[in-house]
Amino acid sequence: MEHRTVAELMTRDVVRARRDLPFKEIVQLLADNDVTAVPVVDELGRPMGVVSEADLLRKCSDRADPSGLTPIPHVEAWERAKAEGARAEELMSAPAVCARPEWTVVEAARLMEVQDVKRLPVVDEADKLLGIISRRDLLRVFLRRDEAIREEIERDVLRATMGLDPAAVTAEVRQGQVVLTGTVEFESLVPVIERLCQGVDGVVSVTAHLTHRADEGARGTPGRT
Repeated sequence: MEHRTVAELMTRDVVRARRDLPFKEIVQLLADNDVTAVPVVDELGRPMGVVSEADLLRKCSDRADPSGLTPIPHVEAWERAKAEGARAEELMSAPAVCARPEWTVVEAARLMEVQDVKRLPVVDEADKLLGIISRRDLLRVFLRRDEAIREEIERDVLRATMGLDPAAVTAEVRQGQVVLTGTVEFESLVPVIERLCQGVDGVVSVTAHLTHRADEGARGTPGRT
């Protein structure tokens, strides 16, 4: 099976901020490019962190309400330091959590989930910025055509990997939802096939209506009759 890579899905023309970019220019940069965050890079083009609207809004939330009606919420020392920052390197969330271009969608999605971030700068071997990939970019795999998903499942999963006869198991795909029908040799093969199908790019769910011909105890043992 061939998974789409980060390099195929990422945005290459990346809007970026210099480490010394002032607060108001960062706000203008986000507005002019209709983005909610930008990577902050050093003089060699290596990501140092990411500055987002959330980072910038700390400056607003840290200020007292002139009316005195809204109490100032408690903030940690590091949050107050960021709220008082005036340049990108002082305001950004750091260090930058980065991805590599050869990663799969699954690898990038898992890192986003673990690190609780919405986007990942993509870097090369020298840690220089190549692009950026967002949650929206990763979701593009689910725009894949049903016919392409079905062909890959039947060719790469059922035939090449599982070695099944084309008439034994067939796949139907609608809106990314896969339904498998047919017969396999042993019941233990069913969850294996399901798991492999779930790993195909663009698959939303897998339902297996599969029967089996033999019990596990019927497997032959060498040297016995």
